[in-house]
Order: sequence, then structure tokens, then C-alpha cells
Amino acid sequence: MNGKKVESLNEDGVGTVIEAASAVASATMTPLNIEASPNKLLELVAKGLAVEKDETGRGLSTSILFDSNTALPSTYGSIPAPRAVSVDFSAAHDTKGSSKSFPKHETRHVSEHKNVARCARFSPDGRFLASGSADTSVKLFEVGKLKQMLLPEGRDGPVRPVIRTFYDHIQPVNDMDFHPQNTILDIWSQRSHNKTSAKRASRVIQDTHNVRSLSFHPSGDFLLAGTDHHIPHLYDVNTFQCYLSANIQEIGVNSAINQVRYSCTGGMYVTASKDGAIRIWDGVTSNVVRSILGAHGSAEATSAKFTKDQRYVLSCGKDSSVKLWEVGTGKLVKHYLGATHTQLRCQAIFNDTEEFVLCIDEPSNEIVIWDSLSAEKVARWPSNHVGAPRWLEHSPTESTFVSCGSDRSIRFWKETP
Repeated sequence: MNGKKVESLNEDGVGTVIEAASAVASATMTPLNIEASPNKLLELVAKGLAVEKDETGRGLSTSILFDSNTALPSTYGSIPAPRAVSVDFSAAHDTKGSSKSFPKHETRHVSEHKNVARCARFSPDGRFLASGSADTSVKLFEVGKLKQMLLPEGRDGPVRPVIRTFYDHIQPVNDMDFHPQNTILDIWSQRSHNKTSAKRASRVIQDTHNVRSLSFHPSGDFLLAGTDHHIPHLYDVNTFQCYLSANIQEIGVNSAINQVRYSCTGGMYVTASKDGAIRIWDGVTSNVVRSILGAHGSAEATSAKFTKDQRYVLSCGKDSSVKLWEVGTGKLVKHYLGATHTQLRCQAIFNDTEEFVLCIDEPSNEIVIWDSLSAEKVARWPSNHVGAPRWLEHSPTESTFVSCGSDRSIRFWKETP
């Protein structure tokens, strides 16, 4: 891959960055290809270090998708300290003992689209939520107002949590992601085409393939797109130049990507494909470093995401299985059984502390919850949707999550005191 040069790094800086890259590769058990394009290596490592030091302000202008009439706090992007992660996945191989109880939650219908609600994402700071629909619209919510909706109605009348509704697309919305620092929401439909009559998005990327999933690099300067193509498309969001790995040989042309997600440092990314495979990619060279072929048999792998320590990947497939894989070896660590999902492009998720795994059961229209370490099923809750929910998404900062349904509705779930 060719990329912009990092002008500010001298020869001593190059050595420092290479050493830092080697340390990151060692910590994440990811092979490091020193022969990769040096400019791209220096650029991505430098951006990763900047993110680690919380050097915000990189990336696009804060006015790209939210206009001046949208009130957003000046602290957007300064992610609050998360609740302590009490799960040590390094002990996942031989964990024994009793399972934890998943806290009770209350839920409420908070909005609905004109057609199927297909996906949702929280902002990195947990303050905002976006939902996407088959009706081509995207709704932006303020989480604080969603919480107010669960309280008795006050004297000021009903709470209206929807800040904006975007009508930029002409195809169903498949996925979206928030910029890690700035107030940018990137939205992808099947071909990411924008209505010429609705001038709401100031920049548009049009891929050559139907876009199924996307994920921002932690620096905010790069964007991965998972498409009907079998190789992830990497975009520089400042130039919109697209990069493709040239060293992919074993992936079949019918291996469309259902989901792509970066690790928290950007050193790796993972894809879940229609051929049932989970693939882990080097975040610098864009080469496959681990292929888990047949991770979900011959059924589609519908979701995959890293744990916070980047040592494991949680995947979901249309074989009605949810699995935890070790990145370093590709071995299956945990198998979460007891939920049937064979039709919908659903995803399995962790709660914010990674103590629990959540997914859907299509026949019973329930949300199934497991203890992440023991793999014991600890709860089955009615989803309160008409028909099984298509999507679950948990807040990264607190004990709240949302469910999206074929009944067009968005439901907000919050832990009860």
C-alpha cells in the first residue's frame, strides 16, 4: 500500500517507531512485516501512538455531518473512564466455578423507523446512539434523553431523544460508525449513494461493491469497509484513496464480508465472512495473519469483534453458535450454546465490562445472555419486539444497550438500580 509520508519523522524517529511497532506486535501476538511499505508503517504507528497519548484533533472537521443547529457537547470524544473490566480472558481455557447473575434491566420503545430497523451504534463516549433502517434513514439519539424516557414524565412534557434524522441514502442502511474523536457519523448503505436532493453529507465515498460493514481506525484517519468483495477496502478519509492488499490468495471470490471491526489500538482488524470464516488481518500490512476457516461451518459468519485486551475474538454465525477464539493460536476457547439464529444477520456482543455475552434467539423472540467465562446461560429475556430483533448493540461505557427490530422499532435497555 502507498500512503502519505510522515514528514516529521527523522531517521532517529524511524527507529523509535519501528521499536514501538515491534512492541505492539509482540503484545498483541501479531506478526510484524518490517518489509511493508515504510511510509504506511510509520504513518499508522504514529497515529496509533497519538491516540494512545490522547492527542485529539486529528482527522476531519467537526462540522462534516452535524450542522451548526445540532447541539453537541464540547467534550465529545473525551471518553469517560469505563467501568472496570473484571474478566481475565487469559484464564478462559480452564475457568470453573459459579456464573454471575446478569443485572435486571428495564426497557422502553423509544422510536421507530418507517421500515425494518437494521443496525445501531453508540458513540465512543457513550453519549450518542445512531440507528439505521431499511427505509434508508438514520436517526441520531442523545443517550441522556433516552434515559429520561424511562423516568416518570415531568412537567416539561414528553422527552424527545432524536436529535437529527438523516435522509442521505437511497438504499437500506447496513452499518455505521462514529469517528473516535470528532463529531462525525459515517453511514453506509448498500452502495453508499446519496440523494442529490438532500445535501446533508458534505463528503461521499462510493465503493464499487455493496457495502455491508465499516469501522474507523482509532486515529480516525482511516476507514475500513467490508463489502461484497472478499478483501476489506481501506480508505484514507482525508483523500478518499482506497487501498487493497495485494497478497491475498486463499480467500474465495464468494467470501463477501458481513462485518469488519478494528481492535482498540488499530494493530489488527477482524472480518466475518459469508463463507463461514473469521479472518484476522495485520492493521499495517493488511495481510491475513490468522484464518479460522469454517469457524461457523458452512454457514455465514455474521459478526466478529475483539475483546478489549485484543487477545480474543467473539464471533456469531448462522449455525446458531456464538464462539470465543484465541487470536494467537486460532483455537476455540468458549462455545456459547442455547440460542438459535439461522436467518438474520445478527451479532453477538459483550456488555461493557465483558462479563456477559448477549445474542438473540429467533424462534422464541428472546435475548439470551451467557456468563462470558463459564459459558453458562444465565438469562433469557423477552425482547418485547414483534418478531425477533435483528440487532443488539451495547454501550461501551455503561450498562445500557439497544435492540433493533423487523417491527421497525428501537428499544432502549437500562440496568435497574
